[in-house]
Amino acid sequence: MLEKIRVVLVNTSHPGNIGGAARAMKNMGLKSLVLVDPKKYPHQDASSRAAGADDILENAQVVATLEEALAGCSVVLGTSARDRRIPWPLLDPREAADRCLHTWQADHTAEIALVFGREYAGLTNAELQRCQYHIHIPADPEFSSLNLATAVQVLTYEARMAWLKYTEQPTHMPEIEATGMLGTAPATHESLELFYQHLQQTLIEIDFLDPAKPRHLMARLRRIFGRSQLKKSEVNILRGILTETQKAARGEIIQRRGEHV
Repeated sequence: MLEKIRVVLVNTSHPGNIGGAARAMKNMGLKSLVLVDPKKYPHQDASSRAAGADDILENAQVVATLEEALAGCSVVLGTSARDRRIPWPLLDPREAADRCLHTWQADHTAEIALVFGREYAGLTNAELQRCQYHIHIPADPEFSSLNLATAVQVLTYEARMAWLKYTEQPTHMPEIEATGMLGTAPATHESLELFYQHLQQTLIEIDFLDPAKPRHLMARLRRIFGRSQLKKSEVNILRGILTETQKAARGEIIQRRGEHV
């Protein structure tokens, strides 16, 4: 689906925004960029802001009119920052992504356009009327003006999320073994039992736990740590702390004994 979505930027004033939009597209796996009568393009600022998305810029299509940019599209969705009181189907970014997906599901050859207007004024009413759907990003009304590249990022992100969900691909990094960089493998039952034994012994040594009157302390601590779903690396850290606590406590005990000799 993503390769069937073209991002259309209309009459962009600042070339840096074109580069920023290209970078946002590449981040989310989109490749087709169409520029309608840009003020300055090509331009070094566009290349600098693209930050590695130079292939998107190199393959960008530059046209004179919106009609040329939309040629061959089955569905056109235009962004609108203001309520122009035009009775047109209005979608939020997530709904717009779903509309793109449904269009692609119905026809895998269908071309889809996401149209973005000028930085200072957006799309004109006449341009919006060429779109079957209008998209409104529900930003804070106290500060609702989004940078062009940011708006592209929001919509392309939602498109990617819809695609990942449809294709049942993960939307987060998989956990890795404890030997990996993050050490996110879960602790085993055996390692947890050794930890609880170590914790109990340490609490006894520092006089926090009276084995004659335990008052369910260990059961309560098991519930606390159980809710945390400790990882192997975390158990190792905690046991390291317990070991150093024992060393400190034993040194203090020896010192106390020496004072009473």
